[in-house]
Amino acid sequence: MNLEPSPAMNQDAKACLKVIHEALADVKAKDILELDVSDISNVADAIVIASGTSTRHVKALADNVADEARKAGFRPLGVEGERDAEWILVDLGYVVVHVMLPTARKFYDLESLWRSNTPELA
Repeated sequence: MNLEPSPAMNQDAKACLKVIHEALADVKAKDILELDVSDISNVADAIVIASGTSTRHVKALADNVADEARKAGFRPLGVEGERDAEWILVDLGYVVVHVMLPTARKFYDLESLWRSNTPELA
């Protein structure tokens, strides 16, 4: 289901989401989910959750997101979880990206945590 971002989401966040989605698609991320949290969070305007097929794939996805974001002018504020690469978080300020193995994604179930109060973007 495609929903338009809320008016509360700023234009930079929308541009950042486009870069992230393309970076994830380029490295063949699985089950990409974008959630607009601009109405309920003062930390970020959106959250992106995606799965990789192995720790190597998760790392490649997160690296590509960070690299492509830098090229587009969105400097990562932090990257966490690279050592184990079961769940890597890339904080881009406007958007927080979670790249996870399917087992970690199912266990932590971030979708249920955020989806109950947010519209799905893509």
